Amino acid sequence: MANDDNKSNRGFASMDEEEQRKIASKGGKAAHEKGTAHEFTSEEAREAGRKGGKASQRGR
Repeated sequence: MANDDNKSNRGFASMDEEEQRKIASKGGKAAHEKGTAHEFTSEEAREAGRKGGKASQRGR
């Protein structure tokens, strides 16, 4: 996909998925080590699920 003629070969989105995962994983680990990563509480996770369910049913 990264080599499609109509796509740019620059940037994060043009990398293969494995490469993206490696880079994202490093960022997540660094955030946790630094103490700046957000961790959802049970209530936050429930609310996010409710919002997602409402959004996915919009327009039906």
